[in-house]
Amino acid sequence: MMLNSNKYTPAIVCFLMLILGSRQTIAETLDVCKTCTYSSVKRAVQAAKPGDRIVVNGGVYQEAGIEITKPLTLIGKNNPTIDGNYKGQIITVMADNVTIQGFTLKNIKTSYSKDDAAIRVIERSNIKILNNTILNTYYGIYLQNSDDIEIKGNVVKGENTGKTESALGNAIHLYYSDDVEISNNEVQGHRDGIYLETVKNSLVHRNTSHKNQRYGLHFMFSDGNTYTHNVFRNNGAGVAVMYTDNIRMEHNTFENNWGAASYGLLLKDIRSSIIHNNVFRRNTTGIHMESSSRLDIKSNSFERNGWAIKLMTTCMDDTFRLNNFTGNSFDVSTNGTSQLNHFEHNYWEKYNGYDLDKNGVGDVPYRPVSLYSMLVERVPPSVMFMRSFMVDLLDSMEKVLPSIIPENLVDAQPLMKKIDHDNDKEPKQILRQTASAQRRER
Repeated sequence: MMLNSNKYTPAIVCFLMLILGSRQTIAETLDVCKTCTYSSVKRAVQAAKPGDRIVVNGGVYQEAGIEITKPLTLIGKNNPTIDGNYKGQIITVMADNVTIQGFTLKNIKTSYSKDDAAIRVIERSNIKILNNTILNTYYGIYLQNSDDIEIKGNVVKGENTGKTESALGNAIHLYYSDDVEISNNEVQGHRDGIYLETVKNSLVHRNTSHKNQRYGLHFMFSDGNTYTHNVFRNNGAGVAVMYTDNIRMEHNTFENNWGAASYGLLLKDIRSSIIHNNVFRRNTTGIHMESSSRLDIKSNSFERNGWAIKLMTTCMDDTFRLNNFTGNSFDVSTNGTSQLNHFEHNYWEKYNGYDLDKNGVGDVPYRPVSLYSMLVERVPPSVMFMRSFMVDLLDSMEKVLPSIIPENLVDAQPLMKKIDHDNDKEPKQILRQTASAQRRER
């Protein structure tokens, strides 16, 4: 019996088309090297099809203006270098689903009108920028209007010696970008190490930002973000947080941020946020607070700062609990007599009260603001008299006849022993004992 070929022809044609179509969608790998079919990264990117993988072998490629307009994976093998040779932006990403990994990108000149970067992402999503080294560029990594981005394991080093702030870009710069993870990066030598403006629901985690001219981290109008386990060291100032709600800053280290107007952490117009388990060590000012409210500042260590906390009278409803204050020149300073904030159960090294009932809590309230600290706040040159006999005399007189220091800025239940913040049980035990004692008194 003969088959009717006309009957089966459409099915065969469809089957062959499916096979051919599937072959066309299989991702290919394009190799780039001096002796490969492609000796230029830019040409390989132009020739690649969506979803292809480009592997760039070790060597130096003098290129700039690489534009990625389709989903691609761009991988560096044996650490290839793409040298922009001061001719403009190196890589511009204008497609979703792009990965850039394993390159050294270097040499971009200052460009005031273009803000050129080693890697710039424009209005894209699902981008991964992993394990790259970026050297001597204006901006390092620049995201604008982009979402769902991972920036991980990169080293971004600029050269800020002898340059003004305007001649420097930021190492990692985000503008109107949400759901971004910035983790395990080292950034230095730029204007700001990490800069975020109008960024939501993002994580800045386990980065080291140091030796930047202005801020280690600077963010504005960026609500709902989390910053954990970062180190901000030897910057013009550590971190500036401005005009922002609902942030979490936990387990960060702010140290050696020194200067006439420097601090570990600046809080300006911040609301409803958590600042827990951070270390502020050897900063001119540990935390400087202005117009901030409903902040929970808990379980932090303030060690050997000039001022541990500068708390302006524009702040209200902020709570300071279970913090350690050791070796600071001034524990708390303010600029007026009105205070609407709360201190409780902090450890103050300068406290010389007593604990008759042996419950770990001082029986005499502690006032952390000294008369001299308020004098320095109003007349900064008076700091030259620190450690003098007259300063001790002034503070002693104020304790006997208090008149100038804020009456409400007081820790009514200071702790007698320094808190071990690595032991979560210790603060809980102190609070339980204190609550029990208060119930017995009632």
